[in-house]
Amino acid sequence: MNNKLYLVSTPIGNYDDITLRALKILKSVDFVICEEYKQARRLFSHFEIEKELVDLNEHNEKETAQEVARKILEGKSAALISDCGTPLFSDPGHLLVDYCISFQIPIVPVPGANSLLPALIGSGLDFEKFYHYGWLSPKKEERKKELFDLKKIKEIIVVMETPYRAKALLADISKIFGPKQQIVLAYKLTMPEEKYFRGTASETLKIFEKENLKGEFVLLINNK
Repeated sequence: MNNKLYLVSTPIGNYDDITLRALKILKSVDFVICEEYKQARRLFSHFEIEKELVDLNEHNEKETAQEVARKILEGKSAALISDCGTPLFSDPGHLLVDYCISFQIPIVPVPGANSLLPALIGSGLDFEKFYHYGWLSPKKEERKKELFDLKKIKEIIVVMETPYRAKALLADISKIFGPKQQIVLAYKLTMPEEKYFRGTASETLKIFEKENLKGEFVLLINNK
């Protein structure tokens, strides 16, 4: 296992979704690079894993990436995890991977949980082709501009937002795509409260406002 960087997928909510291979790797590597100590420690405590943790985020990515690459070159093995799901999807770590590739350090993806595929396969939509946009801008006007640009793409469009901006996002889609725009909102995937809201943007917005729903979600816009 030495001189390798493993990109390990971790559960997006339900700890039972972790793979046997992921557990084996996390228990075997010399150290683990995480996004936040709190999330990583909670995960490791659940699975009774004791491992050296190194945090890597937008505040220290350059320095930490260089240090981690140096350690791997010296013969150590490491695993990169995000707070949840598959690493590198809108998460830190790209610079570390770039360093490792430039030093010819093997990169080993360990597939597993993610939010994209469950949202698609549970949506009921025909997604043989889809456009994954990912996270929208946190800035209101920039987010609206992004949605206007996305309206031109005639595919299933996958977007993500933080839970506390769900209502604002649904309101923007109702205005920009139209209140009858068909969407599927995959809510709290893998958790007991998991639910798929299928209908128009305006209908889903009314449900969210009435029930005051707050939770992680993936939004699919059926713009075919």
